[in-house]
Amino acid sequence: MLLDGVNHIATLSHDAARLGAFYRDVFEAEIGETVPHGMHGEETMTVFRIGPHTELNVFTVPSSDGADRQTPMWHRGRLDHFGLHAASAEAFSTIRERLVAHGASDGTVNDFGGAYSMFFRDPDGLEGEVLLPKDATPAPPV
Repeated sequence: MLLDGVNHIATLSHDAARLGAFYRDVFEAEIGETVPHGMHGEETMTVFRIGPHTELNVFTVPSSDGADRQTPMWHRGRLDHFGLHAASAEAFSTIRERLVAHGASDGTVNDFGGAYSMFFRDPDGLEGEVLLPKDATPAPPV
């Protein structure tokens, strides 16, 4: 397999501190610092580390009502995006080639400090991301 799991799931919340306390207390998650995110100045991101290479990326966006849509089931809306964890640098490169061939990505690789990242859109239009941690492997050939 080219992937070895989910890297992160991005979700919206009105109160990242409250949510972080829950995940810390119940699941022993490691809760990162809340930092500004995005280009509009209102958005923040807090990373909840919930497994060896799995995170919840919790965003607060005051102008969004996305966090309010919780019920009923099947009417909650879609995820903002998800991140998949590449199994290796070679797998990352293979995935990149395939995404470009399918017209799902332009193949741009981003350097996000701790990881290389590449965004794509699936056939339903949902944004996804493939990540390769820098500390786990050498840089992907691009």
